[in-house]
This record gives sequence, structure tokens and C-alpha cells, in this order.
Amino acid sequence: MIFVANSFAQIRPQKPITLDKDAVTSPDKNNSFDQQGEGLDIKSTAPRKDSLAFEHRDDAKDALIMTAQFLDSTRKIYLDSSVNNFDNYFPIPSSYVYLGNNGAAAKSLIFSPAQQIGFDQGFHAFDMYKFNLESTKFYQTNRPFSSISYQLASGKEQMLQAFHTQNPKPNFNFGFEYKMITAPGFFVTQNTNHNSYRIFGSYQGIKKRYQQNVVIIGNNIRASQNGGIENTADLQDPNRADRFTIPVNMGNNASFRTNPFVTSILTGNQNKAFSFFIRQHYDFGKRDSIAVNDSTMTYLFFPKLRIQHSFIYQRQQIQFGDIFADSSLYQNWYNINFASKFDTFSIGETWREIKNDFSVIQFPDTKNTAQFLSAGITMQNLYGDLKTGKNNFYNLFIHGEYRNRTKNKLWDIITNGAIYINGLNSGDYSASASVSRYLNKRFGFVQIWFKNSNRTPSNIFNEQAVFNLGNNDKFKKENITSFGLKSENQFATFGFSNHLLINHAYFVNYFQASQYSALINVLQFSMYKKIRLTRHINWHNDFCLQQTDLASPIRVPTFYTRNRIAYEGVFFKNLTLSTGLELRYFTPFKANGYSPITQQFVNQDSITIRNLPDVSAFLHFRIKGFTGFLRAENLNTMSFKNGFGFTNNNFAAPYYPTQGFMLRFGVKWWMVN
Repeated sequence: MIFVANSFAQIRPQKPITLDKDAVTSPDKNNSFDQQGEGLDIKSTAPRKDSLAFEHRDDAKDALIMTAQFLDSTRKIYLDSSVNNFDNYFPIPSSYVYLGNNGAAAKSLIFSPAQQIGFDQGFHAFDMYKFNLESTKFYQTNRPFSSISYQLASGKEQMLQAFHTQNPKPNFNFGFEYKMITAPGFFVTQNTNHNSYRIFGSYQGIKKRYQQNVVIIGNNIRASQNGGIENTADLQDPNRADRFTIPVNMGNNASFRTNPFVTSILTGNQNKAFSFFIRQHYDFGKRDSIAVNDSTMTYLFFPKLRIQHSFIYQRQQIQFGDIFADSSLYQNWYNINFASKFDTFSIGETWREIKNDFSVIQFPDTKNTAQFLSAGITMQNLYGDLKTGKNNFYNLFIHGEYRNRTKNKLWDIITNGAIYINGLNSGDYSASASVSRYLNKRFGFVQIWFKNSNRTPSNIFNEQAVFNLGNNDKFKKENITSFGLKSENQFATFGFSNHLLINHAYFVNYFQASQYSALINVLQFSMYKKIRLTRHINWHNDFCLQQTDLASPIRVPTFYTRNRIAYEGVFFKNLTLSTGLELRYFTPFKANGYSPITQQFVNQDSITIRNLPDVSAFLHFRIKGFTGFLRAENLNTMSFKNGFGFTNNNFAAPYYPTQGFMLRFGVKWWMVN
């Protein structure tokens, strides 16, 4: 050890290789199109060796440098390891209500109109559990990175997530994600079992002209359905403290199983989806290179014109089955008649989609690739099962986009539009614009946005759709106009939005649909504010005010809030802690009911949901690469009627009680290989 120390002491310090900043255009870290600067660090230097061939350790190389960005985004995002918001670690956002347990159908309390144009099957009750192309991130990392998380909650509810990404070469990245959710539930016929995976990769040619992105996604959603409990008074019955003894509307004849690994669904939904996506582009422009040392050359390329092709194949299969179908219930709810009192009922729909898109992208400013203009044309082929049998359809639409994030990063402008010129959804269009400006450190960002869309109602409203159980009306196109403002500064984050809807299509009961031709106006104001009460005690306050026409079919709570009072800080150098109480509350309103067969939240005017605030106690912490969670949820269900117990359940929808007391434990490891 003395010999080695003396050897190191004899080495003359070498200056790091420094590149001329004026000779190299600094890459825009928020630009999805500019990747010529990836991995280029003006302070980096090749590892040097002394005369005894001992290699000096470079601490910078041991640090993880990882960025990510969405497919069509111009901004890069970074790893978020904060622990003060459990929404980052749970699939269902706090602003949603879900029907009984993790993995069940869910709906947002904050209204957001459906503005997707073109073909849409119309099944979105389980979207938050699925991987999709829009949420896929593409990474660049200097070291292999992995994470694994596990959560265990009362009622044998479990969730497992795994993630890995690495760059075998600076121009090639790949990774995968996996998620499993399994929950037997507390009531009969309520078990869920979901499995989702996503494989992604990106490759860029050495000379930066060619790039390819590939995504493979699979989702397998299994959710039993019980139609809600028969009588809400049973929740207070002291003889029914075990919730599986409470009669439910569907699946009463099924045996209660608490095995979290049981995947069979006797009464409920099974949704399967598979997607394959590949995008390739080739750039024309100005090339350059920099000699880092005698043997290493770094290639730079400044695109002026890009030719791009995207291909996607998707297959979606939606099924509902009930092996203990009660004829009286199906007659009352769906007007379906059986030959006997109990029978087997099943229904299913399968769609396949092939889409090819050709686009041309032009960069007006060579030194700012965050500014570009694109135009493209897309051919979509659809193959579906309808009541009349197998059918083929197509759509042809054109689209364009202009973006400009200025070099000084003060202005960010995004405009885009698309129109279906022929095919099944001919006449659908959308146009949107967003302008944001960074004012200063005190007033932060201000954004103004606008969007208008004219869309064909989802396919479930089509009289030929398999899950359309008796609607023969011809629905007109829905027109939705939304505009708003957002301000993010040191004081708080404010948001205002106004939604105007014409010809809104909706379900008036479990299977019958209608269309509201009058104008619907939905106003929303939201705010997030972090208030520091003491040095380590913070109050996180989220709230949203909503107002809509009383005569309209849209039902929303007037006021929604989520409050967290937490003791937070970094202690003992490595312990990041957040512990305290969390409260969620929304005002009474006539919440939508739920139709198990059609997987739709439907209108009802007879029952008003009046819930107590949801209260949870939490302890979240992180020690370097290890994160832990301990949560006592639904403390508000505590009741002393008929003895002590957690029996005062809230409701997510009419006849759908939420869980009682839940003890949740979770861990997550972040690993840099």
C-alpha cells in the first residue's frame, strides 16, 4: 500500500481535455430531435494510466447520468426519486375513485373530455393499469440502471414492478418494464389479476443520420365483476364483519377465494392487447466532427430535412363472461332473456389495426433543432368483429405540426392539427395550440393553450358493435372545444380550463345510450400550494373547483381537495423522510354507476354519494437507493356502532363500497450496475 501510494504521488497532474465551446453547438437538453450531443461532456477526459499501469478512478464515471423523453416530446425528463407523493408509486392517481381494490375499474373525479379523434373502441375503465405507446420513455444512460418494487396490502393485495435500461453503446439503448397487480378483494367476485410488459429500444447511426425506435407492449387485464352489493345496510350488520358474507348482485354463487395468484375469472372482464411499433428516420443536413484525441472522433450532425416512417400493429380483445348468470338481473339491467333461471353468458369483440405513417420534417434553423415543421399522411387499416361478422375498414388522414423552443429557452410554441380525409372516420379533425413563456425566477412559467376536436363517438355507440346491446340511433359527431391557462411559479401552481361540448354521447343506464345536443359548459380552476409551517413540517394542498350545467349529463363534484401535512427533510446525510397525514375529500354528487358488461360508467339520478374525507397516515423514506413505504389507509372507516371496527365504508359509485382499513407496505430498490 505504501508503494502504491508513492507511485501515485509521482504522477504529474494532467489537465482535462477541454473542447472549445464556441466551436461546438451546445445540445439542447430539452430537444427530442437533437441527439448529436448525447454523452458529450466538455469536462470529460479519457482515463489515464501511470507507468505501473494503475488506472486512476474517475468518480464522474461512477455517477449515474440518465435522461428520458417521450416519443413525440421535445423535452427531456430526469429520474424522480422523491418520496413525498405516493402517486408516483401507485397506479391509481389520488384524483380517481376505483371500485373496491387495486386493479378494479376507475374513473377520475376531475373532468377531462375525450378528444381522441379517429377510431376508438370506447373501453377506458382500466387504462391507468396499462402500458401504452404515449407513456413510453426512451432513455440515454451512462451506466446500466435497474429498479424493482413490491407492495403488499391488507386482503393479500400485491403489486410487483421491474425496470431495466442500459446503453451497450453510446448510440444504442434498450430496456424493459414489467408490472403485475393481483388482489383478491374483500367482497365476493372482486379479484383482479393484471400483467403488463413493455420492451423498448433506440438506435442511432454513428454518423447521426439514421435513427430507429422500437416498442413492444402487452397488457392482460383480468377483473371480476360483482355489480356492487345488494344492500348498503349490510355494511353495518355486525354479523357481516367479514365482507365476503355480504350478498352482491353478480357472482353470488362463486366461492370466495383469497389466493392472490388465482387468475381465473368466473364473472367479469378479460381484456388483452398487444402492440408493436417501429419508427425510422433519415436526416439530410450539415455534418461535422471533432477529434477528442488521436484515436477518437466524435461525429456531429445538424439536420435540415428528415424523412420518417412509422409502423404500428395492434390487436385488442375485449371479453365479458358469466358462468352463473342470473336471468332476472340480466333482464332488468340489460334486457337480455335466458331460457333458464341461471345460464352461461359470454360476449366478445376483437380488433386488429395496421397503421403506416410517412412524414417529412424540416428544421429552419440549423443551430436550433427544437424548432421544426412537420407534415405527414397516415393510412390506417382496421379489421373487426361486428354483429354482422368480420368487417374491414380504413382511414386516411393528414397531419401537421410546428414547434419552436427558442434558443434562450424563454418561449415554447406548439401547434398541430390532423384531419381524416377519407374512410370510416371521415370528417374527424383536431387542432391545438400552446404558447408558454418563462417570465423570471419569481413569476415562473405562464402557458396559454387551446384545442378543438370534431370526433366520431366511440365505437361502442355504433349500432353494429358487439357491446352495443340495443342502441339503434345514428349518433352525430361530437365537437369539443377546450382552452385554458396555467401558471407555475414560486408561490403556487394555478390552472384554469373551460370545456365546451356539443353532441356529447353518454349512457343513460346500463346499456342504453343517448346524445345531448345542447351546449355543455364545464369550468375548472385548480391550484397546488406548498406551505412551509415550520422548518421540517410542510402542508401540500391540492384543490379543484368545477362547475357545469345542472341539466347536462356530466356529473362532477363541485370541490375536490387533497391535503398532506408531513414532516419532511434530509436527516443523517442519507435519510430522506416524509411522514404525516393525508386527507382527500370531494363534495357530494350523483356519481356515475358502473355497467360490468360494457365497462362503462353510466349516468344515474337517484343516488347521491356523500363520503367522509379519506384519511391515511404514512411513513415514506429513502436511504440512498432504497425506498420504503408504510401506510395506514382509510382510517375514516373507523366506527363504534355495534362494537369497534372499520365498517363505515365510503363509496366509489352507487353500491360499490371502497375498502375498509388498509395497511400497505412497499419497498423499491434503485440499482446502478
